[in-house]
Amino acid sequence: MAHLLIVEDDELLRDGLSAQLVHAGHTVSSACDGAQAQALLDSTRFDGVVLDLGLPIMDGIAVLQWIRQRLLALPVLILTARDGVDDRVQGLNAGADDYLTKPFNMAELVARLQAMLRRSRLPAFGGSLEVPTNHSRSLRLDPLQPLGWLGDDPLDLTHREWSLLSLMVNNMGQVVSREDVFAVWQTAPQDGSTVGSNALEVYVHRLRRKLTDSGLSIRNVRGLGYMLESNAA
Repeated sequence: MAHLLIVEDDELLRDGLSAQLVHAGHTVSSACDGAQAQALLDSTRFDGVVLDLGLPIMDGIAVLQWIRQRLLALPVLILTARDGVDDRVQGLNAGADDYLTKPFNMAELVARLQAMLRRSRLPAFGGSLEVPTNHSRSLRLDPLQPLGWLGDDPLDLTHREWSLLSLMVNNMGQVVSREDVFAVWQTAPQDGSTVGSNALEVYVHRLRRKLTDSGLSIRNVRGLGYMLESNAA
């Protein structure tokens, strides 16, 4: 589902977190200090970070500030024994997306992490949304409102079509699960229809028709979800 980096100097806790997150379906890498975390972040693409504050060599706040200078949209959840209000404020002001204090409930940590990852996939977090195709026309989506174009031709998109297509563009070449789609739709304005059990298939069918001759296709990955792909050879 996601590639996560755990930055924690307590080996027992680090191993336990890794095991739980792998069990939840994620791929996990780990670092025991701030310098090692920097090296991994420089060389590997991650979808999210679980970050302790009390780290050797470089503390967690310094790591977080370094992340925000280079990886602005990377979701970061702080996990720390520092439970004072000033500590929480400092962490959030430094750019953390969420903050959980030790001791913690593992189920809550996993739930907070999943919610943070879902939020990071929303269109408003994505920046410029443009997909070059094997045709002369690129697909472009406005990141903040339901507007889209194929080349210079506007696409007629409802809010839900736009949020679904934006999610797939942000995850081009990767499977988008039904759960990811419905999480995004919870934040999208209503467009006059209800979200029933077959709604996703209906919206995917509509988008496929609108992307005809675009050089892009939406593939059904059985049992997992949908994937936006380029038809280029």
